[in-house]
Amino acid sequence: MRNSVIYQEILQEGRLEGKLEGKLEAKEEVALNLLRMGLSLEQVVQATGLSVEDIPSL
Repeated sequence: MRNSVIYQEILQEGRLEGKLEGKLEAKEEVALNLLRMGLSLEQVVQATGLSVEDIPSL
């Protein structure tokens, strides 16, 4: 079972999703820290790559 192509593809897809989620969580954490430091919304967007719409929901 573990050697099947389908299993390997699902496993690889799961790893990729996990990495992407982790990167997003890290960006959100950095954005919060930057906002707490007093940086402007525009500066936080530029530093993190998050959208202006995503930041207020943090």
